[in-house]
Amino acid sequence: MKNILEKNGYQVVGEAEDGQVAVDKYMELRPDLVIMDITMPRMDGITAIKKIIEADPEAKIVVCSAMGQKALVIEALSAGAKDFIVKPFQAERIINAVQKVIG
Repeated sequence: MKNILEKNGYQVVGEAEDGQVAVDKYMELRPDLVIMDITMPRMDGITAIKKIIEADPEAKIVVCSAMGQKALVIEALSAGAKDFIVKPFQAERIINAVQKVIG
């Protein structure tokens, strides 16, 4: 994911190994966009999305999911995510989602 973004001119300012770290890094770095996995240790992606949106209703979040997680994707979109990408990642779909969300 990072390589795809950087090859297309985007700067990755932070990475998080779990949902709590993602929330903490968002508060510290205030990135233009967050790409959030749904399934993570400690705090799942949906809870992290809710916490980020609560702190910053204008946050732009794209959620990642595995095939077969349709209900979780819908929940993530309801929580405030703006778009989603499905694993395995396709570079074109990632860039399209990023461009759609941040313009």
